[in-house]
Amino acid sequence: MFIRRTQTSAKNSSEAYFSHRLVEAVRVGKKVHQRTILNLGSQLELPQPEWPALALRIEEILHGQASLLPPESTVEKLAQRFAAQLIARRAAGADPAAEKLEQAEERFTEVDLSTLEVVRPRSVGLEHVALDAMRQLGFEEKLVELGFNGPQRAAAIGTIIGRMAAPGSELSTYDWLQQRTALGELLGYEYEGMDLQQLYRCGDRLLKHREALEEHLFGAARQLFQLGETITLYDLTNTYFEGTAEGIDKARHGRSKEKRSDCPLVTLGLVLDSSGFPRRSKLFAGNASEAATLEEMLEKLGAAPGTTVVMDAGIATEANLLWLKEHGYNYIVVSRQRTKQFDLAQATTVMTAGQEEVQVQRVVDDASGEVFLYCHSPARAEKDKAIDSKQAERFEEELKKLAEGLARPRTTKDAGKLHERIGRIKERYARAAQHYTIEVKLDEAGKTATAITWNKTPKPGTALTDPGVYCLRTTLTAPTDTELWKTYSMLTNLEAVFRSLKTDLGLRPVFHQTESRVDAHLFISLLAYIVVHTIRTQLKASGIKDSWEKLRSILSGQVRITATVQRKDGRTVHVRKATRPEVALQCIYTELKISANPGGIQQTIV
Repeated sequence: MFIRRTQTSAKNSSEAYFSHRLVEAVRVGKKVHQRTILNLGSQLELPQPEWPALALRIEEILHGQASLLPPESTVEKLAQRFAAQLIARRAAGADPAAEKLEQAEERFTEVDLSTLEVVRPRSVGLEHVALDAMRQLGFEEKLVELGFNGPQRAAAIGTIIGRMAAPGSELSTYDWLQQRTALGELLGYEYEGMDLQQLYRCGDRLLKHREALEEHLFGAARQLFQLGETITLYDLTNTYFEGTAEGIDKARHGRSKEKRSDCPLVTLGLVLDSSGFPRRSKLFAGNASEAATLEEMLEKLGAAPGTTVVMDAGIATEANLLWLKEHGYNYIVVSRQRTKQFDLAQATTVMTAGQEEVQVQRVVDDASGEVFLYCHSPARAEKDKAIDSKQAERFEEELKKLAEGLARPRTTKDAGKLHERIGRIKERYARAAQHYTIEVKLDEAGKTATAITWNKTPKPGTALTDPGVYCLRTTLTAPTDTELWKTYSMLTNLEAVFRSLKTDLGLRPVFHQTESRVDAHLFISLLAYIVVHTIRTQLKASGIKDSWEKLRSILSGQVRITATVQRKDGRTVHVRKATRPEVALQCIYTELKISANPGGIQQTIV
């Protein structure tokens, strides 16, 4: 074998380029011919003096010979890659009739067990399940319709499944595609020859077709699972940047839900149906007001009249509720009213999905026609009590420090500055501060503080006086209290989505420094979530309710490997196949009705 550099002209132009080919000499009759056995591409990352060593090492691998080269050397890495391609190509191109005869004659043969090697382990279980879900959703066909060519489709599928399997940056996905996955074998695409920039450009292309892809995938999911369209869930979350993100207009400082207000933030808004499938997404500035985003997100959905929107108190302003009414939506929201009322004597009991009791009291407002459902949760009451106790303790500790400082030298006693400090403390512990009256006593001149006193008087209608009580507000009057509460509890689906996006699918942190790449990064995580949710929805119907983290661990246990062994006649056998799935993985394959042997068996004799 040897490597030849050949000048070639492109089909659609006269522009010339060079390609590198692995060539071998074969005797046909009395003549020796040279034939290309593998195209190595236009970019061969190896100096020309090392080409003979690469060709020799490829031949050694094909014949099962060990290497004296270090595993990290460029020659060894390229040789392993090209040899694997040759073995796969020869297995795929074998004559079925001749192969069947050879297998029948040589099913049992003598081999030298000391030469047995198992090489190129690549994960395949998660990839197999993810590809099956994507095909059920018609994802690849939609990419074809949108104008993605073969390599672009492979990059799109690779970056999404990579986010599911090994969440991280595009660079980490690139390393995963090149070194750790058999996804390329399932797709018939060689990821080891893909350039890193293809992944970045792939994100740009996916983002360009955001609305078309979201509409298609939601429609496919509705058809696949026979979903109705009567409930719409809406909420926002934010994630933070690593770095200053100076070139990104949406990167703003705000209240971080991950306690990272020291970093610039970006906000993701999601509209979901009741089953947890996203309908639409949009990126907002990190300091975006929740209340100001609803109209922009819903106006293009074209939801049927009477659709019910479920959202939290942060978005349920009077202006938004009026807009929903005017556009034919119903709603169930957490009321923004601070005053709470609850009469246990008039309440009924609702059982949660976790078999916990919640007492609910219905109050109908005749003027607006709305129903106010006051709810009391014992679990939430305990949480409220703990929060209020901790807030009050910390608030009083801060006041005590200020008061004790008045008796010590070189501490602030200026009345104006003390009032400023008290104001900051009240702002920091606003939940507790509303129950306190604070007095700063001054000397005769009225400038120096002599004492700070405070008195706690619980404010009626708050979490302190009515722990565990919250109020739902809705335009729906026909459903029972139980039905209304269960509909509102669907918001936990959104919380689960945001949690999965952040912890399982690489939504945070964001490393990109251009706005379009930030949008693309978050959109890829969302596409990955849709595939994950498809898999989990199918498995839940069969009683498998594991988290994605646990499913990923189970699925990653299956790999494709190549077993190489020398026969007695000196020839080398290469067999590539997937390992036998463990019991938990076999159960998943059975419930999803897919093969337990992804990629099949490839056998080559050299």
